[in-house]
Amino acid sequence: MTDCREGGPAGTDAERDTAPVRTDGGTAADEGGLRARLAGVDAGRAGLYVTLLALVAFYMTPIETGLVTSFKTTGAVTETAPFAPPAEGFTLEKWQTAFDVLLRGVGNSVLYAVPATIISASFGSLAAYGLTTTNLRGRYKAVVITMFVAGIFIPYQAVLIPLTQFWSNVVPLNELLGFVWALGINDDYVGIIELIVTHVAYGIPICTILFRSYYKNMSEEMIESARLDGASLRRVYRRIVLPLSTPMFAVVLIYQFTQIWNDLLFTLVLVATESSAAAPVVLILAGLGTSQEGTDFALRMAGAFLAALPTLAVYIGFGDEFAEGVAT
Repeated sequence: MTDCREGGPAGTDAERDTAPVRTDGGTAADEGGLRARLAGVDAGRAGLYVTLLALVAFYMTPIETGLVTSFKTTGAVTETAPFAPPAEGFTLEKWQTAFDVLLRGVGNSVLYAVPATIISASFGSLAAYGLTTTNLRGRYKAVVITMFVAGIFIPYQAVLIPLTQFWSNVVPLNELLGFVWALGINDDYVGIIELIVTHVAYGIPICTILFRSYYKNMSEEMIESARLDGASLRRVYRRIVLPLSTPMFAVVLIYQFTQIWNDLLFTLVLVATESSAAAPVVLILAGLGTSQEGTDFALRMAGAFLAALPTLAVYIGFGDEFAEGVAT
């Protein structure tokens, strides 16, 4: 009887030894396998991948250019192509300078962006819950919802003068909070309070509409069962609706935080100057790198990336919940 353990490997080695060898070191079998794999590639799928790679390159090129520029010296910026990495002009000085200049602004932005985001999201959730579960007549509910929708489409530019008059004449916080400034706190921080209230007022309509679209898809039987068991509207919201709202809260928090953090118009009106102790990061960033000698593009790019890090951190932190909320 022939031992199969000897025949199998021996035959395989013999086939490999007798296979034609190409001059580049490969075998005809390898070439045949490559041709078979290429023949099995679907032209449509290959075109899709090429298109996706082209889109990635198109959208990532500006980011790569800005990032590379931020690590260049002033001389290297003018001597090299924008997207080319610095060969000899590499420096971290621009990042250090941008960090030192923007640190105060980042802290001020956090002071008003975080409270404004949380408050507007909370009020939007409560308002949406009330509009979804209360027994208002159809026409009255439609009027209230229409008012919320109309609030979304009011342009910022249309309220700049009324906003200024409101904080100057109707509610002069600088005078009303005089006892706070007497404690040694800089009265420039009144702009932070004004920004919080303004962004909360502007954010409630969009937050309400987003939460209402989410609550309309919730199980009505579950809520009705809780109501039949004697739970009040407040208890149903606290024990059932609120825990189930985590995905939509992630969507709203990311959206609101990004809008508030990047807003420059209200900041220019209520804080006005980058030299103010309460100047947010976007206001300081607007003048970063500009001088009589010209524009320091490397410094501006470094500042732009530093200013974008908080929003990037929010997206990463709430990424899974955001995807779930968008899907629903």
